[in-house]
Amino acid sequence: MTSVIFEERRDQVVTKGEAPFRISCDKESLAGAVSQRACVFCGSRVVLYPIADALHLVHGPVGCAAYTWDIRGALSSGPELHRLSFSTDLREQDVIFGGEKKLERALIELIDRHGPNAAFVYSTCIVGLIGDDLAAVCKRVQEAKGIPVIPVQSEGFKGNKRAGYAAACRAMFSLVGSGDTAGISPHSVNLLGDFNLAGEIWIIRGYLERMGVEVVANITGDGRVADIMRAHGAGLNVVQCSGSTMELARMMQEAFGVPSIRASYFGVDDMAKALYDIAEHFGEPKLMERAKQVVREELATVYPQIMEARRRLAGKKAAIYVGGAFKAFSLVKSFRLLGMQTVLVGSQTGTDEDYQELAAITDPGTVIVDDANPLELMTILKEKGADVFVGGVKERPIAYKLGIGFCDHNHERKLALEGFVGIVNFAREIERTVLSPVWNFVPRIGGAPLGARRAA
Repeated sequence: MTSVIFEERRDQVVTKGEAPFRISCDKESLAGAVSQRACVFCGSRVVLYPIADALHLVHGPVGCAAYTWDIRGALSSGPELHRLSFSTDLREQDVIFGGEKKLERALIELIDRHGPNAAFVYSTCIVGLIGDDLAAVCKRVQEAKGIPVIPVQSEGFKGNKRAGYAAACRAMFSLVGSGDTAGISPHSVNLLGDFNLAGEIWIIRGYLERMGVEVVANITGDGRVADIMRAHGAGLNVVQCSGSTMELARMMQEAFGVPSIRASYFGVDDMAKALYDIAEHFGEPKLMERAKQVVREELATVYPQIMEARRRLAGKKAAIYVGGAFKAFSLVKSFRLLGMQTVLVGSQTGTDEDYQELAAITDPGTVIVDDANPLELMTILKEKGADVFVGGVKERPIAYKLGIGFCDHNHERKLALEGFVGIVNFAREIERTVLSPVWNFVPRIGGAPLGARRAA
């Protein structure tokens, strides 16, 4: 029986096998529990910031913009305007008298200086409270400058990160449908929910090009405004990280009839399935044969390396806590391929459907948690004796304080983990982390005593 820190969250921390699986999720965080979730603004900027030729302006106090300046591994093959951070830096006087004039001046100056193809203006908590009319300011500047200037209604207090995803999708949808679709292949896709961390979207595009499938728009890693404008001409939306861009796929299907499928590019099984599903959607035998050829060629290279890592990692224990549950599915499968046991898996924004699927693919005794907090994560990690913790920037200190290895699987990483080459990178990262001799000299809280893990 896993310990519960907050009695009010008992139904959000479930151990598989103790009873018929039921978990409470998709609700507001418990006040005072110090959730690992982020705010609405954070969710919106995660999705939109990788659009490389757009201006991104945060309308609010400068502190909100501190989390935007070149912190992510979202790479661009061309312009890099997205790597800069701009803020209207609202002060006390602006809060009292309003910040609309300051916003308009900032937009005009930045557009004149940088020449973007579009501008996204993010609303923050303060702006929602003082009532600045973002839409009106954006409309005036758009008419004056002749480029799309799009308000993103992302006031942080309105909800959590998932609400920010929805705000970002609504903002992007205002662009879709305004571009020319001439010359787009019938075998074409948009890649949604991939942010080109460490150049990963280029790996996936390479596989698709070998299959003969055209990529119309990257949404949003290495994204371009013009490509998003003509994205409605693609034959299929392939949605990864479904929590962040599934809403955009739904709107495009309703408005333009573009169908969508969910996919994951993490792990051997899911990467192969993604290519097969794309080929199957178009119903072209030659595409399916090319997809199989790509998989065969890639596996011939990577599988021996994966098996070598498995030999050294078999029996080790892994814990997973990520933003979206869809990513966790692939991680569980990848750890199983490496001979490792997943003892904890959870997410910030999972749905009941997501957790039912996690319960189906995990082993009895695995703890499944929704919207965890640091105390819960530390307690479960100690109880389960995890050897490595996979998460994001907020989970790293938890692992290191406990003397546990950590693998960054979030937006800050610089190592490509997607595709067939990605699983090799992942295996090597896990191997280097778990088997590092440093753990012989670091006390492990609640685990093996100092110096005892090397022999294990």
